[in-house]
Amino acid sequence: MLTNPSQALIRNSELFQQHRVLILNYEADTFANQCLESASHITALAFDFNHHQTLSPYANSNLQCYFGHKLPDGLATEKYDSVITYFPKAKPLMGYLLQLAAQHLAIDGLLVIVGENKGGIKSIAKLTPDYFSTPIKQDNARHCLLYTCYLTQAAPPLSLTDWVSQYALDTPQGQLQICNLVGVFSEKRLDQGTELLLSHLPDNLQGRVLDFGCGAGVISAALLKANPQLTIECIDINAMALASCQLTLAANNMQANVYPSDGFNQVNGQFNGIISNPPFHDGLTSTTDIATQFVKHSASSLAPKGVWQIVANRHLPYADTIATYFGNANVLAENNKYKLYFHQR
Repeated sequence: MLTNPSQALIRNSELFQQHRVLILNYEADTFANQCLESASHITALAFDFNHHQTLSPYANSNLQCYFGHKLPDGLATEKYDSVITYFPKAKPLMGYLLQLAAQHLAIDGLLVIVGENKGGIKSIAKLTPDYFSTPIKQDNARHCLLYTCYLTQAAPPLSLTDWVSQYALDTPQGQLQICNLVGVFSEKRLDQGTELLLSHLPDNLQGRVLDFGCGAGVISAALLKANPQLTIECIDINAMALASCQLTLAANNMQANVYPSDGFNQVNGQFNGIISNPPFHDGLTSTTDIATQFVKHSASSLAPKGVWQIVANRHLPYADTIATYFGNANVLAENNKYKLYFHQR
């Protein structure tokens, strides 16, 4: 089943007939594969690892699938006839996507932008830099808008550092330097949930520790600030979050294993600690399924005597799920918005 933006693209497939096409920030469907009925060759870059996992089984000689915030170095200078980009859920990411698209278009190359009506795409003309022509609306269908424009002049070289904000953050473990790329949630002060978590970090952590949904790496950096001997693994589904986490660790002269994982699917073995402010949104939708799956797989990934500690919004039904998979749900601390759950094997 194609998402609404992908259906809108199929309606306009004559735009990229026999083109070599680059697709950026695609969604959890197989549009890129179906696009081969029109295009001659597709390169698809996912910013969400789950979306990459959805499409990658269809890869073939005419469909290349990648995950990350940019194409592999071997394709860094590759040019395409058309670039298709999906308007991101995090609007600040759009500027980065536009500059990335420009790196891969020849002058007069076609850019196609598609997004849901309520997702911010109506502001695309204001967001588009002056090295593109003014975006023109081509279609309004499936509750989506589709715009096209052309690269009119060479864009500045893309540097990740141009899209990162670095700031000092005071935590109970000490001051940290946080690097936050566009599209990644990380306030310039501790959000209430993470503050509650860091104020009650267990002091007996050792060995292998998992930071699930690492984001910009605040929790991992705080853990390493408190105990540099920990072996930390940072996982996230978002390419910009993983890049932010790596930058944060480097800024604090810290090291951890940072890699993409769709839930626990790419995680191996057991952990002595699992510490997290876990995500509970799938795109713009709040969902309890993410919470349930997280708790279930945490229980099987926690080693004997291991420590499991998470912070969660009070309204999320974690208590029953935790009791189901861990046997009990201890609330270590709470405030008017969050609860801190704790379990030790």
